[in-house]
Amino acid sequence: MAGTPSEGQRRPYILDIKGNSLDDGPGIRSVVFFKGCPLACLWCHNPESKRPGLEISFDSKECIACDACLSSCPRGALSRANPGFVDRARCDLCFACATVCPSGALSRVGREMSIAEIAAKVIVDKPFFETSGGGVTLSGGEPTLCMDFTGELLSLLKTHGIHTLIETCGLFEWKSFMDRLYPHLDAVYYDIKLMDAAAHARYCGVSNTRILDNFARLHDAAQADGKTLLPRIPLIPDITDTVENITTIADFLHGLGVKRGALLAYNPLWHEKSDKIGADDPWRGNRQMSSWPERERLARCREILAQQGIEM
Repeated sequence: MAGTPSEGQRRPYILDIKGNSLDDGPGIRSVVFFKGCPLACLWCHNPESKRPGLEISFDSKECIACDACLSSCPRGALSRANPGFVDRARCDLCFACATVCPSGALSRVGREMSIAEIAAKVIVDKPFFETSGGGVTLSGGEPTLCMDFTGELLSLLKTHGIHTLIETCGLFEWKSFMDRLYPHLDAVYYDIKLMDAAAHARYCGVSNTRILDNFARLHDAAQADGKTLLPRIPLIPDITDTVENITTIADFLHGLGVKRGALLAYNPLWHEKSDKIGADDPWRGNRQMSSWPERERLARCREILAQQGIEM
């Protein structure tokens, strides 16, 4: 899988750590974004998180055309004549250009951080967690790619009495997840994108068989242990938000006894993020995929799920 860390990689790269989040779980939260994902969703809202390795980003809106970076590059990978400015086939990710860039137009995507460094960064916000009922959310990318690292981080956070939550695509090895992560988690936000296995493979790069099986097993475990498991459905125009797909997801969740879920409205800003890292964009220029969603589409999906007794 393209988003899987190389053999032996034990420490993931961290994209960012953001505080004061109100959108990634209950209360005020600090969110740790991991780099790397086992899926290859064609619409990924965080395309910079898909690859597990380091990348270079170029933001043309921030560039002041000082050209300080041009002479700094030992590989000659930068040129105004290059589409996207950076010749990524020549770039060796030395980040000399990002070091000299005064505006931040060129920047490093991903950094190494130890478990202690991450914990120190988020623990300072514990007073906000306690006041608001918040905590720390691990997101990505996919935090389950490096189970040992993520499990140790979660364990350390729990020793400080911090509420822990993970956002996952669900494509993980069951026993490793249950042994290393689950004991240290208070909540899991779990994405369910497409019910048709062939469609899932087409749009996300892999089948959804393990994802759905993991969710069903995790639902039983969470019910027994009093933990929160929240299924989330990203609404992608004419792909995941179709009546057929939402209906089959509603049937699947209803069959398990799920009563609550979340709909994730489509965000077209991912196109700009893809440009910055030179990633392929299959819907470049597509009007519907470049527009904010219509309220009617969201309401229709909500109604379908409500008919099965699932509150969004």
